[in-house]
Amino acid sequence: MFSCKADENNIKYYSPDMGILSLMYHRFDENKYPSTNIQMDIFKEHISIIRQSNLKFYDPKNLENNFSTIKKEKKILLTIDDAFTSFYKVAWPYLKQEKIPFILFVSTQSIGKYGYMTWEQIKELEQEPFVYIGNHAHSHDYLVDFNKEDFMKDINSSTSIFNKNLGYNPIFFSYPFGEYSLEIKEYISKNFKYAFGQHSGVIDYNKDPFELPRFPINEKYGDLDRFKFLVNLYPLQYKNLYPEDKYVTDNNPPEFYVEFFDEQKNINNINCFSDEGNEWKQSNIDFNENKLRINFREKFLFRRGRINCSLNDDGLWRWFGVQFSVEQN
Repeated sequence: MFSCKADENNIKYYSPDMGILSLMYHRFDENKYPSTNIQMDIFKEHISIIRQSNLKFYDPKNLENNFSTIKKEKKILLTIDDAFTSFYKVAWPYLKQEKIPFILFVSTQSIGKYGYMTWEQIKELEQEPFVYIGNHAHSHDYLVDFNKEDFMKDINSSTSIFNKNLGYNPIFFSYPFGEYSLEIKEYISKNFKYAFGQHSGVIDYNKDPFELPRFPINEKYGDLDRFKFLVNLYPLQYKNLYPEDKYVTDNNPPEFYVEFFDEQKNINNINCFSDEGNEWKQSNIDFNENKLRINFREKFLFRRGRINCSLNDDGLWRWFGVQFSVEQN
C-alpha cells in the first residue's frame, strides 16, 4: 500500500475560502462528438460571461503556492483534456491572443496520432508562460480495470515519455474518465502534486489535492443559462467524506456520508441528487449532528455513479459532487 499525502497537506477547518472553480473542455467545433465538443462561438460566450461576472482566471502555478491558503477571491481555472487537434487549431489561437491561463492534459500514447496534437505543438504551447501541461496517463484507458502492475506500468510509461520530450514530468494529473480507486489515488500522490477528476464542485482549502473537482462542459451541458449558474457557484466545504475509496466493487451501493463543520450555516438547506439505478432523482438523506447520510435506492448500474449536492447559503449557491467508479464484471 502506498502512502497518500492528502491528509498531511489538508488540515481540516472551516474557512471563508471563496474557491477555485475549474472547467473541463475537450473538443472544439467537432460536431459529431456532442458529449465532448463545444462550439467555438459558445466557448467565446463562456469567456465573456466569466468576465462580465467580474471573475478572473486562475493561474495554475499558484496552486503550488497557495492551495493551503484561503482564497479571498473566487477565480476560474480552465482545463483542456486529451490534446485534440481541434483544440490546437480552433481554441488555442484565441486563448493565446487573450493570454488566458489553462492546463492541457495529455495522454502520451495518443500524441502525434490522427486527430491529436504533436509534441512540436505541445512544446509550442508550453513556451507560453500562462500554459501548463498535465499528465493524463499513457493509454487513456479505464485504469480501474487494470491490475496494479499494468496500472503502474501505464503511469510510469507516461512519466518517462514526458521526461524524454519535455525534460520533466508535470505536477498536474487528470484521471481518465475521472475514474480512480484509493490504490490508484495513492500511487498518483507519490508521483504528482495535484490530480483532477470529473466530479463537479469548487476547489477549496479542505478539498483533497488528489480529488480536485471540475465541471465538465460540452454541447449537452454547455448552454449559456446553465453556464451562468455554474460560474456563480461557491465551495460547499466538508470535514470528512466516506468512503474514501471511490471504487465500488461488492459494496454496491456503498455506504455514504459527509460530515460538515459546526460553523457552517444553513447546512440543513442542502439538497442532493444521485443517479443510482441509472435515474437521476432526489436522494434519500438523513441528517444528524452535522453528518449527512445518503440511503441509496438501489445499485449503481452504469460504470460511473454520481452524487451532486447544493445549498443556498444566504443567497450564495454552494455545490459539491462525487463520482464513484463501479467494477465491471
